[in-house]
Amino acid sequence: MDRKPWLVGVTGASGTPYAAAVLRGLIDAGEDVDLVISQAARLTLIDETGRGVRDKHWQQDVGSWVSRDVSRVRYWSAGDIAAGPASGSYRTKGMIIVPATTASVAGIAAGTSKDLLQRAADVTLKERRRLVIVLRETPLRLSTLDNLRTLALEGAIIMPASPAFYAGATDIDQLVDFMAGRVLDLCDVEHDLYRRWTGTLGAARMVAHAE
Repeated sequence: MDRKPWLVGVTGASGTPYAAAVLRGLIDAGEDVDLVISQAARLTLIDETGRGVRDKHWQQDVGSWVSRDVSRVRYWSAGDIAAGPASGSYRTKGMIIVPATTASVAGIAAGTSKDLLQRAADVTLKERRRLVIVLRETPLRLSTLDNLRTLALEGAIIMPASPAFYAGATDIDQLVDFMAGRVLDLCDVEHDLYRRWTGTLGAARMVAHAE
């Protein structure tokens, strides 16, 4: 079978719900997924969800985390630098790093490839594939801005985790889904995670408020 997955990298930044929502969106759209979770991300996942991901039991752990069938997901250990995504000959549609730490951004910009996640991002750039970086950090140092500029010049899409409120979100899950939906939009993946702007919602609210 000619499998061509989306590669999803999860780093240790706060924001693992964003990663889960993106994974659910890709799975629901029938996309194949390759998943790499950094060592730091495992700790963050425990802190934010109480769940861990073990290499030997990743199917059970990831399936429980995202509440989906993970039969179309392939898991790679972050320490496996010889894994498929480490090579440009391994075909993917592109890569999403969600959430992304400033440290991972620095490593990718410098090309240090300290683990599989950074190496896969390096490969994605050199092969001219789509790379979406969902940065979860604020405020930003000048060095981080420089690294982001370097990556943008190489073709990466820099997407800060900045959910919008115009879609009528009433809880945190809807804000998370909005961000996940915007990520999937950048990857041309169909979804129904948020209500799209039509140009009339704001006007209707202004009229209602005036009345």
